[in-house]
Amino acid sequence: MKTLIAYFSAENGTTARVAKDAAEALGADLYEITPKKPYSAADLKYTNPLARCNREFFAKKDVPVEGKIENFTDYDTVLIGFPIWYGCAPLVVSSFCKSYDWSGKKVAAFATSGGSGIGKTAEKLRPFISGGELLDAKLVHSGAELTAWVKELLPISDS
Repeated sequence: MKTLIAYFSAENGTTARVAKDAAEALGADLYEITPKKPYSAADLKYTNPLARCNREFFAKKDVPVEGKIENFTDYDTVLIGFPIWYGCAPLVVSSFCKSYDWSGKKVAAFATSGGSGIGKTAEKLRPFISGGELLDAKLVHSGAELTAWVKELLPISDS
């Protein structure tokens, strides 16, 4: 079974640290979901109604993603990580998901947050992984916590 951890991380890098630690522990490949136009600190200041993150959320438009995973078909299991924005995955994550065929893949989502819960993240992500089996979504605080959850959820062997 080949596993990929694809993640989007905002300015403080919390999601990146969790993803990297779990990838090492699980023997998974790692892919950073990067918007074509990187976010600045001002873009992420959600308290400003005109900040980019707010404009994108309310416009509900795709956020172009930089790069592509060439060997995506090789993966059986994909973990998708992101910070919680507005009770769901940032639009750059759904844009990433729309770019791939998820048929036959087991998918689990994980999120990091400074205060929000996981909410209905799995339900909101499900339409973007058509053909894949979305198992669950969990709010995590560390790579160790993500690793333990994944080992309970999926039959991934230690590498």
